[in-house]
Amino acid sequence: MKRIAIILSLLLLGWTLGAQERMPVWPQGQMPDMQGHQIAAMTNEAGKEGFNPDQHRIPYLEWYESPAKPNGVCMILISGGSYQNCCDVKLIKRWRKALTALGIQCVNFVYRTPRPIGLPIYQSAWEDGQRAVRLVRKEARKRGFDPEKIGVISMSAGSHLGLLLATSSQTKAYKPIDKTDSISCHINWLIANAPAYATTDAEAGTQATRDGYGPDVKLSSVFKFDSKTCPISLHHGQLDPYSPMGSTQVYRQLRRMGIPAELHLYPGKGHGAFGFERAVEFMTQMGYLGPIAPEEDINERYALDDDRKEYIKENIWPDGLMPDAQEAQGTPYIEWHFPKELKTKAIQIVYSGGAYTGNTPKSFEVTPTRRYLNALGVTVVTMRYRTPRPVGLAKHTTAWQDLQRAVRVVRSKAQSYGLDPDLIGIMGSSAGGHLTLMGVTSSRHQSYLPIDEIDKLSCKVQWGIGIYPAYALTDGLEDPNVTGGNDDSAILAPEFTFDPDTAPMLLIHGDSDEWAAMNSVKVWEKLRAMGISAELHTLALREHCFQRYASPGTGSYTMLDRIKEFYSFILDFSSQ
Repeated sequence: MKRIAIILSLLLLGWTLGAQERMPVWPQGQMPDMQGHQIAAMTNEAGKEGFNPDQHRIPYLEWYESPAKPNGVCMILISGGSYQNCCDVKLIKRWRKALTALGIQCVNFVYRTPRPIGLPIYQSAWEDGQRAVRLVRKEARKRGFDPEKIGVISMSAGSHLGLLLATSSQTKAYKPIDKTDSISCHINWLIANAPAYATTDAEAGTQATRDGYGPDVKLSSVFKFDSKTCPISLHHGQLDPYSPMGSTQVYRQLRRMGIPAELHLYPGKGHGAFGFERAVEFMTQMGYLGPIAPEEDINERYALDDDRKEYIKENIWPDGLMPDAQEAQGTPYIEWHFPKELKTKAIQIVYSGGAYTGNTPKSFEVTPTRRYLNALGVTVVTMRYRTPRPVGLAKHTTAWQDLQRAVRVVRSKAQSYGLDPDLIGIMGSSAGGHLTLMGVTSSRHQSYLPIDEIDKLSCKVQWGIGIYPAYALTDGLEDPNVTGGNDDSAILAPEFTFDPDTAPMLLIHGDSDEWAAMNSVKVWEKLRAMGISAELHTLALREHCFQRYASPGTGSYTMLDRIKEFYSFILDFSSQ
């Protein structure tokens, strides 16, 4: 009878064995800072008729079924809910299903809510979280995962808690109560979706009152960034009132510490969890899911022009009328690459990098892209601009002249090819990325005197794609960034005017690039401040020219797909 009573009691408390085994985080009577108004329950359970709060006071871990093919990894799933409840029931279910399919042991962590009285809004959840991580690590051998392969995926207030777990494990959230508290509570990586309250204008538990901007708005000091701080992948919507500036500030601090990290910022998105695929790519690149696959050459992956219908090459300047002509620089030109099946009237101009000392349309930065886009039904124009650097002028001057002229030439001929003269985008890598920033931010700035009727046309573009842009910050105007772009003293280069015709952008950058990822991040921050749509992805462990050789399943390997997704946002390209 006693055994039956125990089983009935467990069932009453919702502790079920098997697929969802619930483990209390605290021993009975030893939970710190207990407050009578707090419960530990997901909202679907708390909202049921007959819910008894007194039977749901203790936070718990909900262990899910073991994966069919375990890979030795465990991930703790943490809901958001403003520290008022644990509301992300459907999101937890989606994460659990997807991660379990990858071979990951999943465990849902349900902490105390609503916010404690007389304590910081996160205090009881942080206490619960540190204890929960210790219990997860304690369970590693029993459940068949590596105690040093424990990750967290989280949302909103749950991501604020995730950041505390990721950056501040060496600070004790509560006094030890038993032997379990001698186990480390550090985690090994974090996937933080839309972290709330990360900047000082929001740390009281509100939306960011100044949207995360201002000289006195800083990263919240509750995050200690101690010696056990782990790699983090940050995901945030550009329009989120729980400001994405919190994510950019966290990312910058991780870079200062030399900790691998990723930052994924999504245009047109508000508060939510986006880019789960990018999180999986991050874990793949970091080796958390197993040995990383051998790298493949992008030129071999896109080796054929099977999707090109027609090719036309033309010079962009009339004979004898090219401004600032210097014999050593050669002749600039453009090449039209028309797809076999035209699916959009948009035109993408693409060109390579090369430190403004050389460039070629045959580069790995150009040819695979144009073949990829031709396959999508996009017309591509490749450009060879003047290099090496002009004598007696700023390094980009003649290249910028060529770009402005190329945009005008393309615009002048678009309609004759059945294309839209007001749907022109530009894309460049490295120095070509710097050139793209010139074209995107400064089209109202005249780079040469008009020479003919074509120069009466606008050189405004409708979007730009910058791949690891160089020379964008003042600490790297000529060479790699001296401070990694992390210091506040490293500001955007003075040649970018950010005029009223500044266009939306997609930016992709390697986190370990000497021409620092902060080039792209600070451009993104500026565009957001102007109310201009922008998307950004940084890639952990990746250096300059990250896409040339890349491993399947990583963000470097799939980087061209970010262009298609960006098109879906700016061109209603979702049907392609």
